[in-house]
Amino acid sequence: MSATTSDYAFMAQALRLAEKGLYTTSPNPRVGCVIVNRGQIVGEGWHEKAGKAHAEVIALQMAGEAAKGATAYVTLEPCSHFGKTPPCVDALIAAGVKRVVAAMQDPNPLVSGRGVDKLRAVGVEVVVGVLGDEALKLNLGFNMRMTTGRPWIRTKIAASLDGKTALANGISQWITGEDARRDGHRLRARSCAMLTGIGTVLQDDPQLTVRMIDSPRQPIRVVVDNRLDTPPTARILNGGGTIIATISTDEQKAQRLRDAGAEIVHLPEEGGKVNLAALAQELGKRGFNEVTAEGGGKLNAALIHAGLIDEIILYQAPMLLGDTARGLFALPEMQSLSEKIELRISDVRLIGRDLRIIAHTNS
Repeated sequence: MSATTSDYAFMAQALRLAEKGLYTTSPNPRVGCVIVNRGQIVGEGWHEKAGKAHAEVIALQMAGEAAKGATAYVTLEPCSHFGKTPPCVDALIAAGVKRVVAAMQDPNPLVSGRGVDKLRAVGVEVVVGVLGDEALKLNLGFNMRMTTGRPWIRTKIAASLDGKTALANGISQWITGEDARRDGHRLRARSCAMLTGIGTVLQDDPQLTVRMIDSPRQPIRVVVDNRLDTPPTARILNGGGTIIATISTDEQKAQRLRDAGAEIVHLPEEGGKVNLAALAQELGKRGFNEVTAEGGGKLNAALIHAGLIDEIILYQAPMLLGDTARGLFALPEMQSLSEKIELRISDVRLIGRDLRIIAHTNS
C-alpha cells in the first residue's frame, strides 16, 4: 500500500520530535515516533540519549491500549536487535500495532531491513520512504558512520565577500556578526567533535566550545598536531576532553600534554603528516557521528584532498579584505578548469547581516 497525504503529515510531526534530540543522541540516531489511531495522535515520543528509552517505546507507553490497531510513524526503521534496550519491533508487535510507516531503513548493514522483515512476517503492514530525505538530513552523521566507518565531516568557515578568512597577519576576529557566530555555535552543539589544526591553535588559541547557546554537552576537541607543538597552556585543553592526533614519538612532549588533560592518539603518517583518513576512522570507532572542522586554509585543503569534507558551511560577511588576506582553501595552483573541485549548493540564506551558504562535495 502506498503512502497517503496524512502519512506525510504525521511523519512530519515525528521528524519534529526527532529533532529534539539534535544535541543529545549520539552515538545513536535522532528518532521520533507518533502513534495514530482513527486519525488521532494517541502517543508521541523521541529518543533523548543512548541508554534511555527509544522513541517507539515512549510513544507506546503514552498510547497504552489505544496502540492496538494503530499506525506507528517512525523516522527510522524500528530496531530489531538487543542493544542497551530491547528491540522496538517486539514492542510494536506486542502492542498490536497494525501498520508501521518508516521514513528510512536503518543504514547499519548488519540490521538494515530486518526490522521491516520481522514486522511483515507477523502481518504488520509496513511502508518505507515517507519523507526519507528529511530523515536522512537529520541523521547524516549516523548514516555516514554506519556505511563508511567515519563521521560526517563539515567545515565551518567565516570569510569576507572576497573569500578571505583573515588578514595576512592572521587577525580574524570578528569577520562575521553575532548572529552568524551564534549559528556557528549551534553547529558546534550538534557536533560530537570539533576538529582543528595546530596552526589555528598557535595563531588564535581557540576554545572550540559551545558558548553562545544553551547546550547539554560540549563536543570533544580534536587537534591535528604532527609534532606535538600544542602548548600545555592552550585554551583548547581547558576542561579536558581534548584529543591530540599526532605522528610524533616525542614522549616528553606527549607527557606534558597528558598532564594538561589531553589524550594523545598516535596515527599512521602520510607524507610526514597525520593520515587524515586514519583519523576519520578513529573518530568513527569512538561513535562520533558528526565532526565540524574549524581550522585554516591548510587543514581545509588537506581534508578536501583526502575526500573527507562532506559539507561546507560558509558565512560571508559584507566586507572586502583584499588580495593579500588569507583564503579559504590553501590549494595548489590549477592549470586547467578540469582540475576544479565541484560543489553542490543546497541552501543560501541571510543570517543577520551575513550570507550563509551550505555546499556539499561529491565525496
